[in-house]
Amino acid sequence: MQFDRHLMIGGAAVLAMAFAASPANSAAGNASHDKVVAAIKADQDAAIERLRAWIALPTIANMGINTPQGAEYMRQLALDAGFQQAKVVASGGVPGVFATLDAGAKHTLAIYFMYDVKHYDPTEWSSPPLEGKIVERPGEGQALVGRGAVNQKGPQMAFLTALHAFKDAGVKLPVNLVLVAEGEEEIGSTNFPTLLADPEIKAALQRSVGVMMPSTGQSRDGSVSLDLGAKGVIEIQLVSSGDKWGRGPAKDIHSSLMARVDSPAWHLVKALDTLVADDGFTPTVDGWFENVRPLTPREKELLAASLPKDEEAVKKVLGVRRWIQDEDFLTSTYRLASQPTVNIQGLVSGYLGPGGKTVLPGRAEAKLDFRLVPDMTKAEAVEKLKAHLAKRGFGDIEVIVSGGYSPTESPEDSMVVQAGAATLKKAGIEYSLFPRRAGSWPGVVFTGPPLKMAAGHFGVGRGGGAHAPDEWLLVESSDPRVAGYAQQAEAFVDYLYEIAREAKTSR
Repeated sequence: MQFDRHLMIGGAAVLAMAFAASPANSAAGNASHDKVVAAIKADQDAAIERLRAWIALPTIANMGINTPQGAEYMRQLALDAGFQQAKVVASGGVPGVFATLDAGAKHTLAIYFMYDVKHYDPTEWSSPPLEGKIVERPGEGQALVGRGAVNQKGPQMAFLTALHAFKDAGVKLPVNLVLVAEGEEEIGSTNFPTLLADPEIKAALQRSVGVMMPSTGQSRDGSVSLDLGAKGVIEIQLVSSGDKWGRGPAKDIHSSLMARVDSPAWHLVKALDTLVADDGFTPTVDGWFENVRPLTPREKELLAASLPKDEEAVKKVLGVRRWIQDEDFLTSTYRLASQPTVNIQGLVSGYLGPGGKTVLPGRAEAKLDFRLVPDMTKAEAVEKLKAHLAKRGFGDIEVIVSGGYSPTESPEDSMVVQAGAATLKKAGIEYSLFPRRAGSWPGVVFTGPPLKMAAGHFGVGRGGGAHAPDEWLLVESSDPRVAGYAQQAEAFVDYLYEIAREAKTSR
């Protein structure tokens, strides 16, 4: 799910982190609030150990690893943090978790968690991916390294740490909470809509003022991005086989027979070539751009305002030398937010070991993802892809949809966005509004029908390496502009108070 969004935001100098001490913070100076902040500081070592323990139990949906155990662990984490009830809920796939915390408040906030993570190859990591080792990050401080550290167990545990602090301090939360957690986000949230259709869960969400997913939102200069939306995504496997095609071999055969036997691998390559133009990046699926909404003037304004000042630093982190068509940085940023994409994740066919092996494969598979922008939908995109292939003689190629969802967006003036902005402003942290992240999350299940709620991310702190080796989360920052782990939790405390204030003034 996560996407190094700090690479897409900019900012000048910011004030020192001061969530608890800032006189501008309406909650600061409040005795109850101060008790909660003190409890966070007292709990920090234990909180990090809770995070390390959670990292040690990975739920990997596409491999069926720890799917029941991960759900039960998530349920217990919620109960330990103060939710009065939490239960595992069947979804038709990997189970979800539903929990409620009644603080006796007038308003309720919904929280979205994912408890699954991407798979990993331990040989690519500098330390064991499930150990949660604390290492020095030059120029930044101490970081915890482990799968899920930033995506998303780290920021989620920081939020739970805030709840532990309310509980330990004997202070009631300013809002009630509804928690929904899924274990399939990393495979496209296949069964999440089914989970939310449960009448009890749906009713609880409908009582909420909005949905927030904890995140780490800071760049290295301390500035924060508040995202107003995200692209949708579909994960698809295209499979060409002699069996389905009726041509070519039903199994791998000697490559000398290529002179008289069709190749399923070449058949797939030819099909793939029809999906993009000769430039290698412009989608050419029939009707693909029919419902693509162009950027509005306001969205372009926000993108320009959030453009990082150091383009070369962004390129260096990504390991690229130039953008598509050698576009300037701003034009490329417009493209990042507005362009639907057809991406090949991987190609699998025949012999993949060392050296060569003279075979004609009987099967070839391409793993793709399609990023969608408003007003595209998942259903529309899948239908158009199948029709496009069939029209060109590739109707035999299997289109296997493993997961995905449509784009999501929330209004700039929605409560979840405004509460995040107010929290950052009162802490003296520079922030920008980013219209649409290029990465994806299943926010559309909340923002779309039938719920039609505002939903977005909030959080401070830094991390990186999502889906990659050496994933990390900053736990002790050497830069006063950037939050460490305790400050992440404190920001969530202040965010909850701001949600209560925004809800009170908007009614």
